[in-house]
Amino acid sequence: MTLGVLNTPAPAFGVGADETCKETSFPQVEKLTSRVAEFVVHTQLGDVPPETIELGKKSMLDGLGLALSGSKAATAPLIQQYVASLGCGSGGAAVLGSATKLAPRFAALVNGIAIHVDDFDDTQLAVAKDRVYGLLVHPTVCVLPAALAAAEASGKSGKDFLVSYQLGVEVECKIAEAISPRHYEDGFHSTGTCGVFGSTSACARLKGLDAVHTARAFAIAASQAAGLRENFGTMMKPFQAGHAAESGVVAADLAAMGWTGAEQILEAERGFFHAYGGTYDPTVITDHLGNPWTFQNPGVSIKPFPSGSLTHPGMTELLRLIRENSIRAADVVQVEVGTNRNMPNTLIHHHPTSGLQAKFSMEFCMAILLVDGKADQTKFTDAVVNRPDVQEMMRRIRFYTDPEAEKAGYDKMRTILKVTLKDGRVIAGRSDFGKGSPANPMSFEEVADKFLGCTEFAEWPGDKAERVVDLVRKLEDLPDVRTLTALCSK
Repeated sequence: MTLGVLNTPAPAFGVGADETCKETSFPQVEKLTSRVAEFVVHTQLGDVPPETIELGKKSMLDGLGLALSGSKAATAPLIQQYVASLGCGSGGAAVLGSATKLAPRFAALVNGIAIHVDDFDDTQLAVAKDRVYGLLVHPTVCVLPAALAAAEASGKSGKDFLVSYQLGVEVECKIAEAISPRHYEDGFHSTGTCGVFGSTSACARLKGLDAVHTARAFAIAASQAAGLRENFGTMMKPFQAGHAAESGVVAADLAAMGWTGAEQILEAERGFFHAYGGTYDPTVITDHLGNPWTFQNPGVSIKPFPSGSLTHPGMTELLRLIRENSIRAADVVQVEVGTNRNMPNTLIHHHPTSGLQAKFSMEFCMAILLVDGKADQTKFTDAVVNRPDVQEMMRRIRFYTDPEAEKAGYDKMRTILKVTLKDGRVIAGRSDFGKGSPANPMSFEEVADKFLGCTEFAEWPGDKAERVVDLVRKLEDLPDVRTLTALCSK
């Protein structure tokens, strides 16, 4: 397929008397949506590099564990109560961690919320210098619940499930990478907005849609794309991720029934990229969709801590400093944490009073490591956040914009630490990336350990958990994905 790319000016409308109207350019690209649809329809598992497949399995296992641990969150009974109130009855897709089965769209919603509620799920990494590292999408939460629900309801094989997941992650990540950084900077939650295209890709593939109907499904999904960063630190952040998963199921179902939508929804001047970002880089899709696959380059980061990914380099480095220097909380006068200016723009809760706010608080993440020596799911609770010793330690954390970190670029999460102790010592450290990033990756065994920790938190039977690890390791050999969901259901 030949794609024509031509930049032509489009007027930008001023929003205030003191602002100057400028002409901006929006790429004119023919058949971009069709190009993505053809990729979803025609790519086979054999076209995906083996290394990419194995990297994807780690994220899939991670997501399953988070769905189980998330079933214990305060959001779980609320969203299940809401779904039950709709009177839709039972269905063919499991709510993981429970005995409930729902229609696939609602199972995708509930499981998506569970995966993202602890902010412990994987993160797409940025490539371009103008992008904030780690702030594109959380890829697995949008795709895995939708693909799993659709595959379970229709009795698909592990191979079918695996290829649909890979396609979904690749499409959503490239769309998130292509759209103007203004999209995220102005307040959109890209997991909610761009994630709908990942879930739609996976479900369209599992339903066997052709390219025309897949393109229409993208149009249906685009009209459901939603999510705002102002909701970070509340129950709405995981809801936005779950809604992205649900929207893909809905989009594919409606397209399969004959529902229509614009077949050029991505590239049109009244379409997704223009409306949500103002502009975009079409070459990310025309030249790089599946070339290379996002899982391989620049990679996807798996979280070691249940907090915003921007906290992780600092947390990884502070833990190292604590262990190597035997730092005790009582001896700390102050901890200075310097980053680029975009990190405080996301880590917005400087005086958190809830567990959800604490996930987006550099001050809390530093304080809890000093006070308790670890930061697992048991620490991000309202009770722990409001403990007097934790609140007092947070007051000793200075979180600021550092010129050196700013100069390093937003494609890094450079975090510069300086710990001042009562005996006069000053211990310094710095890190660009945290544990779990491609620069310091988790092995499959380390991800399995995280998965087993999540299942233990969920009080899930150990024998079932171990069997899930084995099944995911050999997912392409699984005849029916319902064997997997049964192990994650009561």
